Amino acid sequence: MSATAIGSGTVLFQLRDGVGTVTLNRPERRNAISWPLVQDLLAAIERAGAERDLRVLVVTGAGADFCVGADLARVGSDSAQDQETRTLRGRSVADDRERLRRASAIVETLAHFPAPTIAAVNGACAGAGLSLALAADFRIAARKAVFNTAFVSAGVSGDLGSAWLLTRAVGGARARALLLDPAKLTAAEAADLGLVTETTADLAARVGALAAKLAAQAPMAMQYAKENLTDAGTATLPDYLRREVPRMVECARSGDARRAAQAFLEKRKPVFTGE
Repeated sequence: MSATAIGSGTVLFQLRDGVGTVTLNRPERRNAISWPLVQDLLAAIERAGAERDLRVLVVTGAGADFCVGADLARVGSDSAQDQETRTLRGRSVADDRERLRRASAIVETLAHFPAPTIAAVNGACAGAGLSLALAADFRIAARKAVFNTAFVSAGVSGDLGSAWLLTRAVGGARARALLLDPAKLTAAEAADLGLVTETTADLAARVGALAAKLAAQAPMAMQYAKENLTDAGTATLPDYLRREVPRMVECARSGDARRAAQAFLEKRKPVFTGE
């Protein structure tokens, strides 16, 4: 199945063998975020969530980069056309706030996506692009990839959940250092800090192998495990346990759990159907 252009074409979507791939498609602008891209990206993630056969979602960038954040080349312009296409400094303060709320929905939707998510970071990943990557469950980076929070260097405080996501990825002290004193990090340095899950010399092969492995797991178990992890970061232990119990019971009574038990007895790998 070939990739389908979403909306204005700034994002592509493909579903193959249970793996959905969302590709930011502005390689000539290093996949910088524009207002059309915000709308297309949110639509693509929502479409992926509605696909019954989807087991894993991969987010990546076309060309040499993942996403360098806002399109700074147009931020300083006051032309009507640029006001229509950029996420911030649009037609009014109210317009800016509404657009940024819409953009923020991208990371919220991705962070709560029911299936496992992978950010395949193929090159530069900065600003809001880093926020996007941090919203995924796994961040697999090519060894040539580079990372930078970049916000204060551009005279802005940060968006798309940057501080919230970064703090949970690397801890409060490191998040403060990365946000308040931005610096370019290599993929190896980002991995040492916990910004990325792992680095690889062959991004396509490693992401493909991980996606296939995740897609072979029981969908309900994966979804509820993700919900447990989300609750673990915000709920008290008693509240967490109250939410964990019904999820475990439902999974344990599922057809996939029975299939796993039977496969264990027969010393083979289970084949999960999502039922």
